[in-house]
Amino acid sequence: MAAKGLGRTAGLISLATMLSRVLGLVREQMFAALLGATAMADAFIAAFRIPNLLRDLFAEGALSQAFVPAFKKELRTHGPEGAYRLGNTVAGNLLVLVGVLVGFGVFFAPEILLLMAGAFDEVPGKFALAVELTRIMMPFLLLVTLAAVAMGMLNSQERYGPPALAPAMFNVVSIVIAIGLALAGLEPYHVAIGWSVGTLLAGLAQLGIQLPSLWRAGWRPALRLDLALRDPSVRQVAVVMAPAIVSVAAVQVNVFVNTSFASDEQGAVAWLNYAFRFLQLPIGVFGVAIATVSTTRFADAAAVEDRPALGRHLVEGLRLVAFLCVPATVGLVVLGEPIIRLIYERGKFEWWDTASTTAALDLYSVGLVAYAAVKVLAPAFYAVRLTRIAVYASVTAVAANVGLNLWLHPIYGYEVLALGTALSALVNCAILYVAFHRRIAPIPHGALLVYLLRVGLAAAVMGAATWGVAELLDGQLGHRSFLARCLDALVPVAVGAAVYGLACAALKIEELDQFVGKLRRRLAR
Repeated sequence: MAAKGLGRTAGLISLATMLSRVLGLVREQMFAALLGATAMADAFIAAFRIPNLLRDLFAEGALSQAFVPAFKKELRTHGPEGAYRLGNTVAGNLLVLVGVLVGFGVFFAPEILLLMAGAFDEVPGKFALAVELTRIMMPFLLLVTLAAVAMGMLNSQERYGPPALAPAMFNVVSIVIAIGLALAGLEPYHVAIGWSVGTLLAGLAQLGIQLPSLWRAGWRPALRLDLALRDPSVRQVAVVMAPAIVSVAAVQVNVFVNTSFASDEQGAVAWLNYAFRFLQLPIGVFGVAIATVSTTRFADAAAVEDRPALGRHLVEGLRLVAFLCVPATVGLVVLGEPIIRLIYERGKFEWWDTASTTAALDLYSVGLVAYAAVKVLAPAFYAVRLTRIAVYASVTAVAANVGLNLWLHPIYGYEVLALGTALSALVNCAILYVAFHRRIAPIPHGALLVYLLRVGLAAAVMGAATWGVAELLDGQLGHRSFLARCLDALVPVAVGAAVYGLACAALKIEELDQFVGKLRRRLAR
């Protein structure tokens, strides 16, 4: 796909993903208002961490890396009928595997939580609630596994809309549940229980929104099993998926590990969660959108053994990541506190929670570009079946994070956990980048470095302007009223976007023309 085509398709996915992330922020805003950074919030977040970790590893991470290339190959060689047969077989196998994991998680929930958040037992009722919530939400994994299979089948056929909107549907249902809980005036304990049940309903909606599009594409549900992996295509998915689980695990496992370290500090689990959730907005809007398209293009290029095409797709993806995520990093560091104050600080979320969440966000932001870049780099290794390299990068990144946590957490507390996650993403990205250049296709380092410096310069100019406007507004208006908070957060964002656009135009950054041209075409329609 040409750079223009990649930008256009990624832009369409970004719009849908942005809707999902904005709704996700609304969901988190309501969660913060209802539960804040209390013991109930810590218990829910730790409980959801278990099925959410497995979802990222089995469903939305490793599965997409392994399944999309195999499904596209079946489309080319055996047509839609053969491809859908593969999809149904993979779904059947995963239902068995994931069903066993769900049963294991429900039965051994106390032991798992003791390992992950044993310090919760020091607060009366906190550990018991976390166990109860874990058992309620474990079946969520089954729903999102099926949703991920549907997403893979649709993305493989370049039907990106419904899969991109699926997370938005999850958030819509969650918000409706939250409104109901707020109107009912329930105690925090019952709010946590109700939110857990709502999570299951939201997972069902995430699957349901994709099924009509799949049906129109010719898919029909059929329970098929091949647990012995006799089918070569099913075996290919399994062979690629096993190491992919390890390779995509770095960020998720790091968050899981951080929960264990943070569990002995009241509110720290919630602060880290709010900060990382906020960071997911630019990662999801930019990184995931670009990676979704890149995964499909890598699979196409690998199928015909076109290594130069793989290199071109990577460079296009990395340029877009830099163009979008470098200014996002600067913006989060400069405006993190006023934005978090606007979004979260109400109800049970106090001013000290804002300060603590901002401190974590500043350090998480260090790795934003690397988080997004890994999502572009990793799929290339699975497309060409160099899975060991991706596994090595992931394991090394996790080891770096754990080592840093063991060394510095006793001294500096929860904040260093965010820094460790960011630095591990940088390690992961660096290993994959070097390996791609050596093993897959040459990367024009000099041209990319020059481009990164130009984008960095534009972002620096933007950051200076944004900081100046934010300081001026806060000095004049303060931040006590809701209107003042809106102006403190949103006016600098608007000024920053305008300044960044002007700076990119002055520096002749090509990606700006793509986005401006696309905007003009949409307005013309």
